[in-house]
Amino acid sequence: MGFSVGLDVSLESVSICIVDDAGCIVSEARVDGDPDAVLDALRLQADRISRIGLEAGPTSEWIAGRLLEAGLPVVCLETRHVKAALSAMTVKTDRNDARGLAQIVRSGWFKAVHLKSADGQRLRTLAAARKVMVRAVTANEQAIRGLLRPFGLKVGAVTRRRFGDRVRSLTGSDPLLATIVEPLLRAHDRLRLELAELHRLVLRAVRTDTVCGRLMTMPGIGPVTALTFRATVDDPTRFRRSRAVGAYLGLTPRRYQSGETDRVGRITKVGDGETRTALFEAANVILRPTTRWPAMKAWAMRIADRQGARRAKVALARRMAVILHRMWIDETDFRWSAA
Repeated sequence: MGFSVGLDVSLESVSICIVDDAGCIVSEARVDGDPDAVLDALRLQADRISRIGLEAGPTSEWIAGRLLEAGLPVVCLETRHVKAALSAMTVKTDRNDARGLAQIVRSGWFKAVHLKSADGQRLRTLAAARKVMVRAVTANEQAIRGLLRPFGLKVGAVTRRRFGDRVRSLTGSDPLLATIVEPLLRAHDRLRLELAELHRLVLRAVRTDTVCGRLMTMPGIGPVTALTFRATVDDPTRFRRSRAVGAYLGLTPRRYQSGETDRVGRITKVGDGETRTALFEAANVILRPTTRWPAMKAWAMRIADRQGARRAKVALARRMAVILHRMWIDETDFRWSAA
C-alpha cells in the first residue's frame, strides 16, 4: 500500500498531508518553506510514498527539484486543474488545500507540469529579466509624456536614444519643468543602459546555443523569440507530436460540445503568454511585404483572404511553433520551400 502526499507551498511555510490508498489521512504537518524541512518531515514515510504532488508556482520548481534529487516521486500539478478540483471546498485554508492536493494525487485526476532543467530555467530568467527592463523603460517614457501633455508639449515619435534630448529641448524654456523631469530623464538613461546590458547577455546566450541558432534560420525569428521558445519548451522530446506544441502555447481554438451544441471559439491562451506573444509578433513580421516568400507565408495569406489578417497571424504563429519544434527534433534548418 502506497501513500500519496499533498504539499501546499507558500512563501514562508509548506503544509503537508499524507493519505493512504483509501483516502484516510495518515499524518499532517506544517514546516518551513524550505526543501530540507520538507524532506525531514517525509523521511519516516519515504519508503511507502508512491507519489508527491504540489501545485505549480514560483517556488514549486525549487522544492520539487530538491525532492527529485533526493529520489522522491514528485509531480507538479497544473494550476487550472487544481483550482477546479479544490473549488468545491467551502473553507479554504492551507491545511485543507494540502488535503485536497493529496486526494488529487491519490486519484490520479491531474495534469502534470514539466519541471524545467536548470539551464532552461536560467534562460527563462534571462528572457524574463529583459522583458521586465523593456517594460520599465516604456513605463518611464509614458510617464514623462503624460507629465508634459498638460503643457501642450508633445514628444512625438522619437527613438529611445534621442528621447532624452527631445524632452530637454521641449522643456528648455521652462526651468522649473526642466528641473522636474530631469531626474526622470536620468533614470531613463540608466534604464536604457541596463536594458542594453541584458540584451547583450541574450545575444551572448543565443550565440553559444546551437538550438537557438537553428531556430533563427526561420524568417521572423530573432534572438529574443528563439531564446524564449527554447526556454519554454526546454525538452522537445516531452511532446509526442509537434502539433501538440500549438495547444501547449494556447494557440488552438476553444471548443464547447454538449449534445446538439458544438461551438468553436477563440484561442485558449493557456500556457506561456510571453512565448505566444513573441510568436504572434514573429508572424506579423513574416506577413509584411518582403522580397522572398516562404511556403508558410503563402499558406497564411490564403487564410487572410478568407478569414482576415488577424486570424491568419494567429494560425501562422501556431504553425511556426509546430515547425520550430520539428526543426529542433530533426536537427534541421528552416526550409523555404514546401518540398
